Amino acid sequence: MLLETSLGAHFNPAVSIGFAFAKRFAWKEVPKYIIAQAIGAIVASALLWFLFPDSQFLGETTPAQGFPPYKAAILEFLLTFFLMVVIINVSTGSKEIGTMAAIAVGGVILLEAMFAGPMTKASMNPIRSIAPALFTGNYQYLWLYISAPILGAIAAVSSCKLVKEDSCCKDINC
Repeated sequence: MLLETSLGAHFNPAVSIGFAFAKRFAWKEVPKYIIAQAIGAIVASALLWFLFPDSQFLGETTPAQGFPPYKAAILEFLLTFFLMVVIINVSTGSKEIGTMAAIAVGGVILLEAMFAGPMTKASMNPIRSIAPALFTGNYQYLWLYISAPILGAIAAVSSCKLVKEDSCCKDINC
């Protein structure tokens, strides 16, 4: 039952990897979810490319001009860290209350996008950064948008294990 109630909607590979790291999601399931996430994001980017062929950016994520890439990587790490902390806390046992959990996660994404969007485009999602890059050909900063969210999600799970070991990460017999 834990597996069924902790899955939620996986749109972000960093979150899927974080759940697997927390032993709340089987590692063998992660590749299937990432492939599905990639297909969805690529189709969405292709649709944007088709509808707006003159657009140069298609939602690509790059640091703002003058904002150093290493600072963007740190900020993306922190954004995903805090996002994953919220996701873990609202998807655990009795706290998982559907609509309210979605509002909590969506609220964090909104606030983080408002705060960090001007500096990093607030991706917090490797696939959300990879898909537009496939159409624009701009791979220069893709390393930070892949590594920082994944490391941020893993760090969030690790910190959760340190603070509340019993209720944070339950084994699902991976």
